[in-house]
Amino acid sequence: MTAAALEATDLYRFFHAGDDETLALRGVSLTVVAGEVVAVTGPSGSGKSTLLACLAGLDEPDGGVVRIDGERLSRRPEEERASVRARRVGMLFQQANLVGHLSVDDNLRLARRLAPRPETDLPSRAELLDRCGIAERAHARPAQLSGGELARAGLAVALANGPRVVLADEPTGELDEATARRVVDLLHRQAAEGAAVVVVTHSPEVAALAHREVRLRDGRVAA
Repeated sequence: MTAAALEATDLYRFFHAGDDETLALRGVSLTVVAGEVVAVTGPSGSGKSTLLACLAGLDEPDGGVVRIDGERLSRRPEEERASVRARRVGMLFQQANLVGHLSVDDNLRLARRLAPRPETDLPSRAELLDRCGIAERAHARPAQLSGGELARAGLAVALANGPRVVLADEPTGELDEATARRVVDLLHRQAAEGAAVVVVTHSPEVAALAHREVRLRDGRVAA
């Protein structure tokens, strides 16, 4: 049996505003194995983005635990969570994961510097940029890129260190059909190379291409 690359167990997340309490996650569990693409769907406000933030260690659940390759991510200082993210997790969020004053290639170089691995273990930066269809814009800064180019550049950075887990939040939301398909194909290629991929999406087409769909409703996994 393939071991879990990503495992979340009984996640709870509460938010408080004055006397009001919002239960964003209510006991959500999710296991994703290497080579699997899982689509997380559900209406707005169902907890999808909160779940993704907890899986990435960007937010701490109020209950439950997240593990990456068996290594606990939850209940650790931010410095330690950041180290796990840099080594094991690639993130493609709607807020582009690019440093604004750096070129695309320098963003890729920075990502690799944060979690150094032997270059022989990874495709060259030029190869990765070409694979993501952004090689011709390698020296452009984010502000000089179109929406589709930003998505492809962000994906290149997310895949920079050959992550074991890839987390994508609406990666095709504002893209034309051809660019969206390329992004989805690249995510599936990463899964085929051994990553566990979680995609939050409102797109039925993207969800249909996943190996499995997990629907959230009111902070719970829907039956």
